[in-house]
Amino acid sequence: MENQTFNIDILQLEGLNVTPQYSISAFILLLLIYIFIMVSNSSLIMLITMERSLHEPMYLLFCNMSANDVFGATAIIPRLLSDTFAPISGRYIHYIDCVIQAFCAHFHAGTSHTVLMIMAFDRYVAICNPLRYATIMTSRMVMKLSVGAWVMAFVSVAILMGLVIRLSRCRRLILNPFCDNASLFKLSCENILLNHIYGLASAVVILASSFCSILLTYLKISMVCLNSKNKVLNSRALQTCATHLAVYLIMLVSSFTPMIIHRYPEWAESGKVASVLFFAVPPVLNPIIYGLHCKELREKIICTFHRNKVKNDKSVTNRPTFQK
Repeated sequence: MENQTFNIDILQLEGLNVTPQYSISAFILLLLIYIFIMVSNSSLIMLITMERSLHEPMYLLFCNMSANDVFGATAIIPRLLSDTFAPISGRYIHYIDCVIQAFCAHFHAGTSHTVLMIMAFDRYVAICNPLRYATIMTSRMVMKLSVGAWVMAFVSVAILMGLVIRLSRCRRLILNPFCDNASLFKLSCENILLNHIYGLASAVVILASSFCSILLTYLKISMVCLNSKNKVLNSRALQTCATHLAVYLIMLVSSFTPMIIHRYPEWAESGKVASVLFFAVPPVLNPIIYGLHCKELREKIICTFHRNKVKNDKSVTNRPTFQK
C-alpha cells in the first residue's frame, strides 16, 4: 500500500525503465531523435513560410503536421531526458504538470488524425476535381480547415481531461513513461466508468473517422486514376497519395504497437517503451518522407543548400589575406 503521508499533489512517475548501464545510450539516442525532430520539422516550416512558391494548400497543410510533430515531441521527450539518470524512486511530477502533459499528449494524437483527414480531402479535390481545386481550396478554406482540425482535437481532449480532474485521488504512482488519461484516472478510487466510456468512445470516433475518410478518399482517387488515360497525371497523383498514405500507416503502426504489446504480460515493459514510439517515430519520418518524396520540396531544399554553399564559398574567397 502506498504511503498516504506524502503530498497527494506530488506524483511519482515511473518514466523509462532503463538499466543504469544503458542510461547514457538511451539519453544520447533520445537527445539525437529530439534534435532531429526539432531541426527537420522547424526547417520545413521555415522553408514553406519563406518560399512564396510553396504557399499552396498542400504545403501549408504540411506545416500543420510539422508544427504538431514539434509540439508532441516537446511535450514528452524533454521530460524523459530529464528523468533518464534519476532513480525511479526519485522521479516526481506535480499533478498539474502531469495533467498538462497528458493533455498535450492526447491533443497531439487527436490533431495528427484530424490534420491527415484534411490532407486526404485536399488530395481528393486536387485529383478528382482539378478544375475546381483553386476555387475550393482557397487560402481562407485552408485556414478554416486547419483551425477546425486543431479546435476539434482541443475540445475532445479538454472534455477528456475535465472528466479526469473531477476525480479525487487515493494513489500517487504512475506506472507509465509519461502522463496520459488512463494513468491519471487510475489514481482514483472512485467509479471511473464514465472515463472509460468517453475515453474509448472518443478514441473510436477519431480513429474511425480518419480511417473511413482516408479509405473512401483513396477509393475515389483510385477510381479516377483507373478511368483516366493520362499516365503522367496518374503517376504524380499516385506518388502524392503514396506519401500521405505512408505517413498515415506509420502513425497507425506507432499507435497500435503499444496497445498490442500491453495485451501480453511478459511484454509489459516493452509496451511501456513502445508507447513513446508515437511521439518519436512519425515526427522523425514525416519530414524525411515529405522532403524527399515531394519533388517541389526536394528541389527547394537542394536550392537552399546550394545557395548557402555558394555564399559560404564567396565569403571564404573574398576574405582578405595578409602577407608578412
